[in-house]
Amino acid sequence: MHVVKILIKVAITAVALGAAAWFLDGITLTGDDGGKKALTLVAVAVIFGVVNAVLKPIIKTFGCAFYVLTLGLFGLVVNAALLLLTSRIAEELDIPFHVDDFWPTAVVGAVIIAVVAFTLDMLFGDD
Repeated sequence: MHVVKILIKVAITAVALGAAAWFLDGITLTGDDGGKKALTLVAVAVIFGVVNAVLKPIIKTFGCAFYVLTLGLFGLVVNAALLLLTSRIAEELDIPFHVDDFWPTAVVGAVIIAVVAFTLDMLFGDD
């Protein structure tokens, strides 16, 4: 994957995370100004991307039956859990991003992130 594609994916994920933080009270993004918040979103987008790249294939492999039984809705639970894990990692790294709880914050946040990221990827992705 080219560097430009990676940067586009990180930017799309950062915007999607920002949208989730804007829409939901349970997702907290703190910072003094817009620039700090933007850098925080980029850092969280990188963490979220790494968490997804490492854990999601493993979870999909072992949870294949759950994906089939729930007609893919199990993916929503997985995405919410990965968002919550990203929040915990960000806190450990002193990055000011926090997701309050699993239900409804992480679940609804995962939906918002998926919809925004999908839309932006359709508009700006080059695949």
